[in-house]
Amino acid sequence: MPNPSDCRQDQRPDPDALLACVQKEELQKVRGKLKIFLGYIAGVGKTYEMLKAAHLRKDEGVDVRIGYIEPHGRKETEALMEGIPVIPNRTIEYHGVKLNEMDLDAILAAHPQLVLVDELAHTNVPGSRHLKRYQDVEELLAAGIDVYSTLNVQHIESLNDVVARITGVIIKEKIPDRVIDEAAEIEVVDLAPPELLQRLREGKVYVPEMAARAIEQFFNEGNLYALRELALRRAAERVDNQMLAYMQTRSIPGPWAVGEYLLVCIGPGPLAERLIRTARRQADRINARWCAIYVETPTHHRLSLEAKEQVDRSLQLAEKLGATTASVFGLNVANTVLEYARQHNVTRIIIGKTLRPRWQEFVFGSVVDQLIHNSGPIDVYVISSGKDLPEKPAEAEPLLPASPPRDYVDSLTLVVAVTILGWLFHSLISPVNQLMFYLLAVVVIAFKRGLKPAIFTSVVGVLAFDFFFVPPYLTFRVSDTQYLVTFLGMIIVGSVISLLVARARRHADAAQTRERETSTLYALSQDLAGALDADAIMNAVGQHIKEIFQWESAFFLPENGHLAAHAKSPGLVMDGDDLAVATWAFQHGTTAGYDTDTLHGSKLRYIPLRSTRGVLGIMAVQPAEANGVITYEQSRILTAFANQAALALERVNLAKPA
Repeated sequence: MPNPSDCRQDQRPDPDALLACVQKEELQKVRGKLKIFLGYIAGVGKTYEMLKAAHLRKDEGVDVRIGYIEPHGRKETEALMEGIPVIPNRTIEYHGVKLNEMDLDAILAAHPQLVLVDELAHTNVPGSRHLKRYQDVEELLAAGIDVYSTLNVQHIESLNDVVARITGVIIKEKIPDRVIDEAAEIEVVDLAPPELLQRLREGKVYVPEMAARAIEQFFNEGNLYALRELALRRAAERVDNQMLAYMQTRSIPGPWAVGEYLLVCIGPGPLAERLIRTARRQADRINARWCAIYVETPTHHRLSLEAKEQVDRSLQLAEKLGATTASVFGLNVANTVLEYARQHNVTRIIIGKTLRPRWQEFVFGSVVDQLIHNSGPIDVYVISSGKDLPEKPAEAEPLLPASPPRDYVDSLTLVVAVTILGWLFHSLISPVNQLMFYLLAVVVIAFKRGLKPAIFTSVVGVLAFDFFFVPPYLTFRVSDTQYLVTFLGMIIVGSVISLLVARARRHADAAQTRERETSTLYALSQDLAGALDADAIMNAVGQHIKEIFQWESAFFLPENGHLAAHAKSPGLVMDGDDLAVATWAFQHGTTAGYDTDTLHGSKLRYIPLRSTRGVLGIMAVQPAEANGVITYEQSRILTAFANQAALALERVNLAKPA
């Protein structure tokens, strides 16, 4: 008979953890398992240990193949490769040089039980299916093939900036932390730094002529100890997460996490990526959820293309590191962040130290100061920029944006018109009232032409008023010094009015942009609600894509076991390669093509139409720019279009007679 105390509430397993565990176990039944041999630097023996483990599995009767091994000329490694069948690599010519790459399709065709894939963080040669080798490995795992692979700790995305500060070297080849988190097993391959340096001097790591330079630039003992600690700590975090999941699913009492939730604020500056990696590390340490937010202010549309691309890269990096991301509109950054944090029960906010000059903070205020002052019970962590970042933010542009010469011509024309009218009626209008007409000209120019022409109008207006309407006339001399105060007041008031009107204009422009997006989505939903078949749905979505982006589009739906193109724009030209990419995206349920890490050489972006019944088809779009990026805002709208199209297609399919 069970003990009643076993049924107490505090002894019950965590239902969310139990569900996640069950889902993971179900997935592992059909998905291959990844084992990573983790080291802190090249030469510790990762490939050697991987081959030794592969021989043990082969002796157990497991079908083991070598998918890709890089022996680096090490005889002991080459000796261990003997006895394990090798799947030949494929040769790709790039800029006249023939390079060897792992043959992903050959491995999938052979379908061994276990395949060895060296250098998990490797970047594939352009023209490959995937941008990174870890994506090849993920496709192998999805096909039910177990994979052994090797990795150095400096290639983990969240540790990239830490490694750069330790070694002074920025690592370009990186993998998302989720690859580590989702691995079935991690084996740390460790070697004491003095022994590693001895191996390096003996030429067992790199060829001898490179050894001295490597020791001097990267392989110094201090760097090795620091990287070794990073590797051991990262492996310990993984073990701790496994232990925590075990305790939660079996209701073992312990000091559970109390629902910490981190929010990191990013902007278009160079500090954004460091903030994201810092947030990821903090979230790992306290086992917390985390999110990244970008506040789109009315000045967002004035950012340079480089700054906008930096925002997109930062949001994509946060998603790769496991964060939820959000881009929200707000007039005040601090207030918008705090409102979002309170709505989502955020406990900690991470923000970067302001890169603006101190005088600008004094005049315009500081987001950091506002957050700290108004955060209430929410903790605020301020991260410094560090010495390796530029002093000025990437988005910094002139305080007064440049205006075309025509704007200044219009300003001068309006001042001349006001002056002529004032001169004709100066006997009927007092000088004080005449000033009001110049201020009116400032308001008109600020609303029509922007801030800089408005300030120009204010200054020119003061000069015209002094020259024509202040005695002695037709001279810039002033007989009454009180007029100097009037001139100064007019310039200040005119500048303030210009600032306010220009800001109101930016707010109105931003509101109109948001209103256009909302109305577009609403109009699409209305059209889809009245669509009676799949062709009508796809034509409606394609028409709206053309209206809002001026892009060509097409849809791919399954017919008789194959994908067929539908609702293709008249100006869109496709070939067999496009159909092949669409088929891959459909089979894997993953966005691919243009400006992605998968089949990025394609001219089209392929977006799955996901529903509760799986992937119903593919929506393909061709951006107008051949070599550009699809921004975060554009991706958000395209995803919304795809989701609405999928819901409409599912409705039509359900309405069909059985």
